[in-house]
Amino acid sequence: MDASAKWSQISAWRREQRAALIARRVALPAAQRREWSAAISACLESCFPRLAEMTVGFCWPYRGEFDARFAIRYFRERGATAALPAVVGKASPLQFRKWWPGAPMTPGVYDIPVPDGTELMVPDAVIVPMNGFDERGYRLGYGGGYFDRTLAAAAPRPLAIGVSFEFARLPTIVPQPHDIAMDFVVTEAGVHAVSNERLESITPEECRARAQRLCAGRGLPRQRAGR
Repeated sequence: MDASAKWSQISAWRREQRAALIARRVALPAAQRREWSAAISACLESCFPRLAEMTVGFCWPYRGEFDARFAIRYFRERGATAALPAVVGKASPLQFRKWWPGAPMTPGVYDIPVPDGTELMVPDAVIVPMNGFDERGYRLGYGGGYFDRTLAAAAPRPLAIGVSFEFARLPTIVPQPHDIAMDFVVTEAGVHAVSNERLESITPEECRARAQRLCAGRGLPRQRAGR
């Protein structure tokens, strides 16, 4: 099988997995999603206190995804700046704009709300929704590759925290060279670090220390005028 045919086969398999996982997520009782989302929010707040010092990118909840707005409120109240992504070109990285409750919004791709003309931001950390994820920390998104391109283009690379529900864990998503693994994965079951190309369940204390080392190594948060 040549490379083109193999990639076509992998893409078809990914589409099937994505559709099945989204359908399962959407079918969950709303109360179950709220319970799991609350557990993920609590984990983010406990494990990543330095987000309060950062510009944090997050995504507006879509099709039953984890709702990051509650965690974002927690970090904003402690000094963080929040930013939402917008698609600006099919083969381009995402563009992040500052968001706050009451910020002007406009419909974006899939009619997901995006900030309308607010200040452009470069996130120090991103909370990345995942339709699925695998045992090596790779993410199954919506197929556009936007977050992979965004992470690849950023210097320094922001802290990447993937968020999903535990049922969406797969043995592998069959990652390709352009796929970029998350730094951490958070589900309702707890926090996991991506270590030696595998997911490792860690404690909040271990997470805080590991995140601190990653941020120090990457020079995060970035220095900005006025800070």
